[in-house]
Amino acid sequence: MPEVYSFSSSPVLLGGENRSGTTLLSVVLDSHSELVIGPEIDFLDPPNLGPRILRSIDLLAAHDTKVTGISKSTIDPFWFDGVHFVVQCRRFGLEFDDLRELVTKVMDEVKNDIISFADRCRLINEIGEFCKARAGASRWGLKLQRKIAQIDTYAQVWPRAHFVHIVRDGRDIAASHLKTVPDWGYRTAAEAALGWLEVVSRAHCSAPADRYLEVRYEDLVSHSRPTLTGILDYLGVPWDEAVLRHAEHEHALFERPYGHPAAESAGKPLHAGRLGRHAQDLTRAEIAEFERIAGDELVRLGYLSMTLPAVDA
Repeated sequence: MPEVYSFSSSPVLLGGENRSGTTLLSVVLDSHSELVIGPEIDFLDPPNLGPRILRSIDLLAAHDTKVTGISKSTIDPFWFDGVHFVVQCRRFGLEFDDLRELVTKVMDEVKNDIISFADRCRLINEIGEFCKARAGASRWGLKLQRKIAQIDTYAQVWPRAHFVHIVRDGRDIAASHLKTVPDWGYRTAAEAALGWLEVVSRAHCSAPADRYLEVRYEDLVSHSRPTLTGILDYLGVPWDEAVLRHAEHEHALFERPYGHPAAESAGKPLHAGRLGRHAQDLTRAEIAEFERIAGDELVRLGYLSMTLPAVDA
């Protein structure tokens, strides 16, 4: 258990497996007049986070060739984590000067380079509180993404936080990884099943009972109004029709996507899309392999397991 602070703020922390709809949910909730919800911010690397962020800001502002591009293949590996942090904050609507001021403030307060887990969370809290104040919102939030599996740690850091875990049929996630993001996603159905299980099987067991809500992606896009009503009731904020019209509102992610793989689809009105895509995109053998590994969790989450006999791919 890492050293942690205990903050008095009450963020909305979203989690889920990659390609499960976390970006869509964050943008939908960000449309609410009382909520300002940002993207995932990777803050566990690099070791000397503060100086790396400050120098990355300078390099980006100067259009330095070492940080040109959006991926590890186009950015100097030494600078990638710092640049990625800055880019994610830009997706939250932060300008370079805003971020520079917040990082410097935290470094001065903790008297180090923002090294420990506790100090990194402190920076995230400062960023969230800044965005909340600027937007005139009552709560801020962001994506924990796969870190929702460590919900017990983050529940101690933010004892007033509410966690929303969006889950999606793992077979569809496997199809999305194999077909949509093959450059960084899972490479096999078995790998996808194990990764999906790692996220969805633990959080609900270790979460604080009154501060954890599990939401199915399929319900969000197919039964949007009742699903969002349930989420907003859980968060204790009033209904706002804007959450059903998120595509009509401005969001920093739309203005500064920086190659985000879900930015385009998240900018479209809520729609069922390709639910059940695994039936077309995966082989019968791949589906059977996924269900063999993760079938119990598919059943728990209400996804009917229709196991087919394994055949050659």
